[in-house]
Amino acid sequence: MNEITRILSTLEDGGPLESERLLPLVYDELRKLAAARLKQEKPGQTLQATALVHEAYLRLVGPEESQRWANRAHFFAAAAEAMRRILVEEARRKRSQKRGGSLERHDFEEAQLAAPGGVDVLELNEALDRLAARDLEAAQLVQLRFFAGMTMQEAARALDLSERTAERVWAYARSFLRIEIGCGPA
Repeated sequence: MNEITRILSTLEDGGPLESERLLPLVYDELRKLAAARLKQEKPGQTLQATALVHEAYLRLVGPEESQRWANRAHFFAAAAEAMRRILVEEARRKRSQKRGGSLERHDFEEAQLAAPGGVDVLELNEALDRLAARDLEAAQLVQLRFFAGMTMQEAARALDLSERTAERVWAYARSFLRIEIGCGPA
């Protein structure tokens, strides 16, 4: 059993000392996931990868949390879900009328250099919820691939699927989400 899995299995009983030992072991990987996830966001995102990692980590092992993880893959899947929720909350907060949600932020340099595209987190979240209502396994695969940055092999293993089955589910989920978000079929 590797060190991360061992600490995760004793985290509930070990309290703050175990969570302090866990952070250095998972921080770099969580940071890479957060940076990759934020890179997919629309231009103008003000949330930094470090802040996203810290917030997600606190939600996973904070003082109010008492959750057990079966293994490393389960922990990172939970981290992906936490990051998704944080990004959705941030997008909703930005859009709220109280905070000028209908206004758009424009940095002069970014407005000139920014490439069109990116993913609207709220649209993706709503489409992902509709996919989950239809096919929970497909939605879980999207979360692991898109939010946790797992490879197909890692995500298939985490969901206990063959790689070929995961590839079929992935193709279906991508097509479903593209149609729901309005990008057309893949």
